[in-house]
Amino acid sequence: MRLKPFSLLICLLTLCPALAMGKAIYGLNEYIHVEELDLQVAAKLDTGAKTASLSARDIKRFKRDGETWVRFVLAIDDAHERTIERPLSRISKIKRRAGDFDPNEGKTYTARPVIDLELCMGKTLRTIEVNLTDRSAFQYPLLIGSEALKHFEAMVDPSLKYAAGKPDCTNDATPGE
Repeated sequence: MRLKPFSLLICLLTLCPALAMGKAIYGLNEYIHVEELDLQVAAKLDTGAKTASLSARDIKRFKRDGETWVRFVLAIDDAHERTIERPLSRISKIKRRAGDFDPNEGKTYTARPVIDLELCMGKTLRTIEVNLTDRSAFQYPLLIGSEALKHFEAMVDPSLKYAAGKPDCTNDATPGE
């Protein structure tokens, strides 16, 4: 039996939902290039987290030309230790886990500064909101949450690692939002 092209297309789209939705399939971990910092790091893709987080320490807010900026040092390794300054986008309220809650303090959230960064994953470049927090106790210095994954039009297959390969957002990359 020979399938007609339209029937073949329907069969393929039924068997591969990611194709039908135009989504890229990424692994649980992917390499990300942070364009403004000229930095490539391994990231964890976490659909259970809402926001993206970058490992930083010595985080300080300051004013520049009437605008609020943030100054921080990457908390990745000694090779990447440098002071970075970026405009502050907003302050995010991150829900605390039960073990992090201090009843004397009374706050159920942690306030974190958020900056915009251009991130390249695979061949896709997107501007993503990233909150700053010290992730040096974690294996991955960058966490990509569900909001960022939506911008990347991503589907995550946790059985894969580094499915997108090394980031390559040259001129032929998919432009960001």
